[in-house]
Formats: sequence, structure tokens, C-alpha cells
Amino acid sequence: MKELWIDVLVSWGLAWWVEVSTETPDCAYYFGPFANAKDAKVSKSGYVEDLEQEGARGIKVAIKRCKPQKLTIFDESLERVSKLSAAPSLSK
Repeated sequence: MKELWIDVLVSWGLAWWVEVSTETPDCAYYFGPFANAKDAKVSKSGYVEDLEQEGARGIKVAIKRCKPQKLTIFDESLERVSKLSAAPSLSK
């Protein structure tokens, strides 16, 4: 029954999510959905710990009602720049 209620909240854009943004890498992550803010708050520390163990830095957390289109948003322009700078030089 709880899952059905969460599905209704998601469809209306009223479900609660844990939004975690990081500076390094430049990403936003959405964890959820949750039926209420309390459940989301209880879960947030586990998500933060996982990202810290993966080396993420500059972590900020927000509990919010939203309807994310993607669960992970990555600044792809930064990835392209790092690939270009890592490319081998072809000059003689």
C-alpha cells in the first residue's frame, strides 16, 4: 500500500527526494522517492557516506519535493575538457 501511495505522490510531483550536489565531481544526485520528509532525512546520511567513500567533495544536501527527470545530473562539459587535455599530442 505504501508503494502505491508513493507512486501517486511521484505522479503529482509531491514525493520527497534527497538532492545531493557535489562540487567534485560536478553532479547532482536524486535519491528517493519518499512518502514524507522524515523518511528522506533518515536516509540522507547513507547517501552522503557512499559519495564520500567514492571521493566526492563539496557535498550539499537538500530534502525537497520535486519530480526529477534524471536521477544523476553530470556536467558533461567538464568531462569533455578533461578528455581533451588528456589527449596525446600528435606533433613531431
